[in-house]
Amino acid sequence: MTQSLPSRPNTKRLHIITWGCQMNAYDSARMADVLAPIGYAPTDDVGAADMVILNTCHIRDRAAEKVFSELGRLRVVKEERAAAGRRTILAVAGCVAQAEGEALLARAPFVDIVLGPQTYHRLPEMVARASRAAGVVVDTDFPAEEKFDFLPVPVASGLSAFLTIQEGCDKFCSYCVVPYTRGAEHSRPEAAVLAEARALVAAGAREIVLLGQNVNAWHGLDETGSPSSLGRLIRRLADLPDLWRLRYTTSHPRDMDDSLIVAHAEVAKLMPFLHLPVQSGSDRILAAMNRKHTAADYLRLVERLRRAQPDLALSSDFIVGHPGETRADFAATLALIREVGFAQAYSFKYSPRPGTPAATAQSQISEEEKDARLQELQELLRAQQDAFNRACVGRRARVLFTGPGRHPGQIAGRAPWLQPVHTTGPAALVGREVEVAISAAHPNSLSVDLLSPEQPPEECPPEQASEQEHACA
Repeated sequence: MTQSLPSRPNTKRLHIITWGCQMNAYDSARMADVLAPIGYAPTDDVGAADMVILNTCHIRDRAAEKVFSELGRLRVVKEERAAAGRRTILAVAGCVAQAEGEALLARAPFVDIVLGPQTYHRLPEMVARASRAAGVVVDTDFPAEEKFDFLPVPVASGLSAFLTIQEGCDKFCSYCVVPYTRGAEHSRPEAAVLAEARALVAAGAREIVLLGQNVNAWHGLDETGSPSSLGRLIRRLADLPDLWRLRYTTSHPRDMDDSLIVAHAEVAKLMPFLHLPVQSGSDRILAAMNRKHTAADYLRLVERLRRAQPDLALSSDFIVGHPGETRADFAATLALIREVGFAQAYSFKYSPRPGTPAATAQSQISEEEKDARLQELQELLRAQQDAFNRACVGRRARVLFTGPGRHPGQIAGRAPWLQPVHTTGPAALVGREVEVAISAAHPNSLSVDLLSPEQPPEECPPEQASEQEHACA
């Protein structure tokens, strides 16, 4: 996606292309923030951009090749602008830059700046250096200073805002490059997170999504200098009067502690949705992945979470075809999916990442077998998502309407369980949290009907309430 805000006259133009997760989207927004004081305003027109940043992700298959393909297109744009006497600074940021720095420069020597995900607060200095002299500027260090201390106060660009509270990973799963590209786990101090949240709410955000590679491993220091917890942080954020909703992603099963589970039961602003990756249902493969939990551990955790919040919708990640995965291992994954029942999920074929232990493991699975297994797994997950959405029909829920829908007269928003929602309604409802009745389910969204102000929500009898609470879980 492209980071874009209205341009200001008589400024330099900035075009950012973002791949990957919400943390990369957050990073792109912050790069735009740090470049604004030196005169860069975002533009959608890459041909008019004085600086182009590719903010990259190294998690998915062929990530680096996608970057090089885009760089080939941008080289033409850069040369055309140079012929017209206009310079373009071309930067590659993020995890591909961190992991593939030398290879990137060898294949794309026309790149001006290469920076890792921990150094984008230094961008103004890098731009100055690139502007003064020929040659590439490379900064892929893991600096000792706290990068968030050098960033300007964020500006909310919508009703829902991302807020990074934790970066890096100490888990070293055998298939994953994050510990090598993002570094060790690091938690921002509680006071800094609260200050940024207040700024986002003051700027108009009504929902905050807390981000981290292992967000529930957050243990930022509180005002006494003691480590806090995500459960406590959520309670403190929930005290902000103009903040209506809280979410967090991505979690690790090993870091789901008691205080966070209880928060799901007691904090009304914490939405009943949790992304909790399990990756496999086979204990043998989980051990090979270095996940440090078993399938039974995960199922017990799900049971505790659903006891705490019966309305909870669960999402997860799955990797099929990890080296050594047998048909029996794959069948164990399908069995776990059937036992849990997921509202949505992300699933991928295993693809080797250079430098990770699994990349050199024996017993690599053929692409044909991985394709077949992925198709079978995704069919099951799609059926569960459809069933979850259908079970929501007839329920009432509060929806945060965030903007116009795809068709004239429509407004759109998000249900508490994260599904996109649309209905016919007045634009004046955008920016409000409104009680609705869910009228229809679609593969990836819900249709809802607005409830008239004169028609308050009906209270369910206790036996019906219990039945409804579990309908979408």
